[in-house]
Formats: sequence, C-alpha cells, structure tokens
Amino acid sequence: MTTSDTPVEARDSEVVQRDRVVIRFAGDSGDGMQLTGDRFTSETANFGNDLSTLPNFPAEIRAPAGTLPGVSSFQLHFANYDILTPGDRPDVLVAMNPAALKANIGDLPQGGVLIVNTDEFTKRNLTKVGYAANPLEDGSLEPYAVHGVAMATLTRGALEETGLSKKDAERAKNMFALGLLSWMYHRPSESTERFLREKFAKKPDIAEANILAFRAGHAYGETTEAFAVTYEVAPARLAPGTYRQITGNVALAYGLIAAGRTTSLPVFLGTYPITPASDILHELSKHKAFGVTTFQAEDEISGVGAALGAAFGGALGVTTTSGPGIALKAETVGLAVALELPLLVIDVQRGGPSTGLPTKTEQADLLQALHGRNGEAPLPVIAPCTPGDCFIAAVEAAAIAVKYRTPVMLLSDGALANGSEPWKIPDVESLPTVDPGFATEPNAPDGSGEFWPYLRDPETLARPWAVPGTAGLEHRVGGLEKADGRGSISYDPDNHDRMVRLRQAKIDGIDVPDLVVDDPDGDADFLVIGWGSTYGPINAAARRVRKLGHSVATVHLRNLNPMPANLGEILGGYRTVLCPEMNLGQLAMLLRAEHLVDVKSYTKVAGLPFGAEELQDVFLDYLTGKHPESASDIANETTGAQA
Repeated sequence: MTTSDTPVEARDSEVVQRDRVVIRFAGDSGDGMQLTGDRFTSETANFGNDLSTLPNFPAEIRAPAGTLPGVSSFQLHFANYDILTPGDRPDVLVAMNPAALKANIGDLPQGGVLIVNTDEFTKRNLTKVGYAANPLEDGSLEPYAVHGVAMATLTRGALEETGLSKKDAERAKNMFALGLLSWMYHRPSESTERFLREKFAKKPDIAEANILAFRAGHAYGETTEAFAVTYEVAPARLAPGTYRQITGNVALAYGLIAAGRTTSLPVFLGTYPITPASDILHELSKHKAFGVTTFQAEDEISGVGAALGAAFGGALGVTTTSGPGIALKAETVGLAVALELPLLVIDVQRGGPSTGLPTKTEQADLLQALHGRNGEAPLPVIAPCTPGDCFIAAVEAAAIAVKYRTPVMLLSDGALANGSEPWKIPDVESLPTVDPGFATEPNAPDGSGEFWPYLRDPETLARPWAVPGTAGLEHRVGGLEKADGRGSISYDPDNHDRMVRLRQAKIDGIDVPDLVVDDPDGDADFLVIGWGSTYGPINAAARRVRKLGHSVATVHLRNLNPMPANLGEILGGYRTVLCPEMNLGQLAMLLRAEHLVDVKSYTKVAGLPFGAEELQDVFLDYLTGKHPESASDIANETTGAQA
C-alpha cells in the first residue's frame, strides 16, 4: 500500500491515455458522495466525454453512521466513445471509511485503484463493520493499487486559517477527494468552484472552505509522490448540437413542460412525494412561468384525484409516484378510464413489494400497470429506455393521452430516474403538436341540439372533451357506466358490453411505430428483447458478444400497450428469444401468451441494474449451447433432423 501525507514539490507525472474509465465514490450518507459524484460528472460533461451514472442511496433516511446500511455510493462511467451503461465494476474506488470499503471492495477488479481515507480506519470503525484487523495493514488488499490518504487531516490543515471548527472543516473532505480525482483525470475545475460559490452564496465562508479543500486535493495530487500516473480520456465524438447533463427525472419534468407546449394546455401536477419520483415534483415546481402548476397533496389518492379534476377542467393532468402509490391510485385511474379523459400517470419503479427497497431499482410494476385496476380498464403503457429518452417519452405519452382521451401510464425506474447522461437538447419547434380539439358546439347526430359526451371520433374512437362552463355542453361525469353516445347512466347489459369493447378497441387502435431490429450481421438466430432501462446493458452486452465473433440481434419495446404490430412476426423469426428483466419474467410471460413463442427468461431482482458482463455471459451460454435450455433445443433439433 502507498501512503503519503506529506506533499513535495510539484512534479511531472506520466500521462496514460484511456478509452474509458469507471469511478465509484463511496462513503457514509453524510459524506457527500452524491454531491461529489455529481460534480465530477458535471466536470466530465463539460469536458465532452460520453457518460453514464449510477447513484446508489441508503434505504434508510438516517442509517447509523459508519455502518453497511448507511453506505452511499456514486458510480460514473465516462469514455471517448458512445457508451450505454454506468459500468459493471469500478476501475477506481474511493472509500471514505471502512464500511464503504467493505460494501464495495468485492466489485473492484484485481489491479484496480483503491483510494482510502485512512483517518476513518480507527479500531472503533473497523469493529463496527466486522473487520477483525485493519485491512490496510493485514495484506488483504494486496491485489489492488492502494493509496492511503489522510483526507480529514489534510483538509483540516488546508482550512486551518479559516477559523472553522474541526467538525466543520472535516465536512469538506469530500471536496478534497473531488480535487484529487479531478487532478488525476485532468477534469476542468472552474465549474465546480463556480457551483460551490452559488450553492453557498448565503454562507460565503463555507463556500470558500469547500473551494480551499477542493484546491488542496488538486494540489496534493500534483505534489505527492504517491500518484506517479495521471489519466486522460479524450472527448467523445457526439453528433453536432447543444448538450447538457440530465437525469431521467429532470428529463421527465422537462418533457412534461414541453408537452404543455405541444398540446397548448396548462400542466397540472397533483402528487405526493415518494422515492424515487419526488425530483419530478421538485423540478416542475421551479417552472411556474411555463404554465405549470404543482400541488403537493396530503396523500397519493388526493394527488391523482386533483390531477384527474384538472383534466376534467381542461388541463394536462399529471400524477407521479412509485409502485406503492400506483396501488393507491388504482381506483382513480380506473375512473379516468371510465371518464375517458387525458391523464398522465408516471410510475418511477422501485424494489417491492410494499415499501420494499425504496432507493433501489426494479421493473416489477409492468403487470400492475397493465392490469392493476378492477374491471376491464385498459390504458396505454410507455417505457423510456435511457435518462434522456424520458423527455420524449413524456411528450409522446401526452400526445396519446390528448388524442385518444385516455390515461397513459409511463413506466420509468430508479436507474433511469437517478442516472444521468449527456442529452442533446431538442428543437422544441420540431416536436409534433396535438390539438386538444375541445368541444364547442352541440353534436347530437339527431339534430336535437344536445351534447352527446360519448359520441366517438370515427378514426380514434375518442370522445369529445368539453371544458366545464361551455354553454350547452353540460354533461354528467362519474364512475357509473354511461350510455354509448348520450352519456347518461346505463345499467343495460348490452350497452356495458359495447362500452367495454369500445374502450379496449380505442387502446388497441393507437398508432405505435413498428419495431426495428438491431442485427448488424443480418444472420442472427438469437434475439434478445428488452424494455425500459435494460436497453443499455442488453445492447452493451450484444456489442461485446459480436466482438467475440457471434451474431446476436436485439430489439427494444417502449410501447408496451398496445405493442407494435410487427412484434409477432419478429419473435417468430428467431430460433431462440431471450428476455432479460428486473422482475420474475413479466414481459416474457405476456409475450408467450400473446404470440405463442417460447420466450426464454433471464431475471434479476437485486435492486441493481444488469451488468453488461453478466448479460454477455448469459448470451454466450445460449449461443454456444452451454445453457441447459439452449442445449436441449439444439439436441431436439438434431434428433428431429435425423428422424
């Protein structure tokens, strides 16, 4: 292990060029690891690298300090080319205490760089997480390139002249770590210093203390003999345009604002805070100038009720939540199906059931989204595939909701919500517009001068949307079944059967684009299908497998209801179809039932996204016949051919 707490004169270090690097910052939830990772990400985005991030939060709000449940981490993958995932294993691990080391060291490959805050490796802290001996001294870390740095001590020394207390000074040690890593990877620092001055504008002494700690970390890298090598990752070649770093939740918020413009409707968000969807509320609340109204209700049911009321009143009603909230909102979403009003229901999925894993990711709400309401209550379901894609998914969901007069479920997840990537800012003027087409005149086909609220558009089967207060267009709303056309309450069996089938036909008739298969070689007989955030790991694994000389095709579903018309033809064109999901095989089950294709399932419910290496190994098992199911298939085919 290398330790060096005494800087020497600045010296030249060897500069090594890298195509890609994965860095993970880990420490207590109070150590500022999310802020540190976010600032390094911003520096990297400013430099021009392609990037992908994976924040990992403790599930407990105030987990005991120095314990394994309290570890918070932030992983960043950046490269000089297009990347699809936040990386499987870190090349560099920054561990701020023994708990962070123990929780993350298993992911660091042999030869990986380990930077450790030695000040926290006290006997008490080691005992707290079950270390019988100090791993910095017992030889257990020999497989790694270990750099012990007394970050708290060095930070206190750098801030000695500020007059801050020892405790307050040590709080800036995360900025020391950020400065050191910024030096190691030649990251620009101006934006971080500007950010700190803006963040602590009302506490300039704290701002300057953090800046001094950041500079001290940078200077430590320049002067210490411990780090003989620095690294450069050149900017990526991205398509021309204006880019910014964006998370999935922020992209969703911006997509909702844009949807207000493309539909010419005011946006109303009725919601209740819940992890990991709360950031959508936080972001939208800043944008009242764009016709956005946000309402933080007392509970989930009130939030969706207010959103549906806003839709009845002529606004673009939106509610945001996670899986537990979808369960509570189910009755009101069913009411929206019966009323046939546009409503956006955004589910940022997390681990379940019940409270489950509030800060971890999962894809287990698909069946709930499709069928989690009483009666036959169909609605469209859309799932974005990347953080940036959350923007256009929100715009598309709003267009469908308004055009077809239906609630729409948008399925994001924790990996998309908190992850970030460079996002090319679109030209808002190029986004497709949808005329809400409010009813303004009586429409009775018998010429009676009455308003029929359930007289349908012959193309879309959508009913008229009449803003309350429009003279002559008074009508009754509620959950009781309505008579086709006239909209009066009806208990007639034949009418109910007809209304149920009309509502289903309306959803089935939504125009969704055909799927496009990614098959560079054009001869693959192995297809991998995914949805949501599995897009990145699936395609990253496919790239690896193709480099090894194998043919694999991939296709991704973002329209989950209705599904694309050419899906059945695609599934039937491959000998083997595999569906990786972060649930127990929900999409695979639906595909088998709908298209009678023996879709294989690979599942994971660990609260973490798939790794590209993990899926690469699964793909190779199928391609080489090592997987039990694939071996059986091949044997059966051979036997059949001989017979």
